[in-house]
Amino acid sequence: MGPVLLVIGSCTSLQVGAALAVHLFALGGSTGTTLLRLGFAALVLLVAVRPRVRRWTGLQWRAAVALGLSLGAMNGCFYAAISRIDLGTAVTIEFLGPLTLSAVLSRRARDLLWVALALVGVVVLGVTGEHHGGSLDPVGVLFALLAGVFWAAYIMTSARVGAVVPGHGGLAVATAVGALVLVPLGAGGALQALSAPEGLWLAFGTALLASVVPYSLELAALRRLPQRTFGILLSLEPVIASLAGWALLGQRMTLLGGVGVVLVVLASAGATATARADRRPVENGRDRVDLTAPAG
Repeated sequence: MGPVLLVIGSCTSLQVGAALAVHLFALGGSTGTTLLRLGFAALVLLVAVRPRVRRWTGLQWRAAVALGLSLGAMNGCFYAAISRIDLGTAVTIEFLGPLTLSAVLSRRARDLLWVALALVGVVVLGVTGEHHGGSLDPVGVLFALLAGVFWAAYIMTSARVGAVVPGHGGLAVATAVGALVLVPLGAGGALQALSAPEGLWLAFGTALLASVVPYSLELAALRRLPQRTFGILLSLEPVIASLAGWALLGQRMTLLGGVGVVLVVLASAGATATARADRRPVENGRDRVDLTAPAG
């Protein structure tokens, strides 16, 4: 599967999983739901991958822990956001994080053009996306902005793990770290959710769709795409989130919100068309990657 399809598959799985997680909020709250998501995902990945951590260097451990901290913070803030504002709106605001990262890492005018077009679409979609009208919940917006900051950190730390840890062992350990840092805040809610008859299946489904599948696909994509191109491609995330919110949660989109979607899709298409030109071969001559490009 090509890297572009990997990113699209990741976005779709992640947002369907996020819509599923909304049903867990009533049982365990946003933090408890986040803990269950990452906890079950860590169990699945650790059993499937069985990372040989005894052979890891200090560099590999630091990279995995940094990714885990980013995962825990990003998911905790994001779930707190979608418990207060619409899924599509939250993802749209959150996307400002990787969008800014793309602008910082870009060195060419055409990359900045796609970033600018995506930014216009993100702003339009974010301002007009709430289906129930009225002003946005300021706390929800704050959590979405924080999630965007940690999303940008996730892109950088995930790229680093992909570069220094072979396979998916780094992702498995990082997911476990992300779950552990949430235990003090989310343990009570997680236990309460699991006590409900449907809690276990909702938690396991959320973990697979919102963590195991998308993060595995993204890690594979980051090994073959530059960080800045990957960040712009993620502009599909608000579009898919809005569709998931409409189809699975009954969250409608306004006409201007649809215009924002079109602008974001155009930006993603432009990034996809220029992705091949941004790649350069690594030593083995098979994959292409640019994971250490400095900012500026």
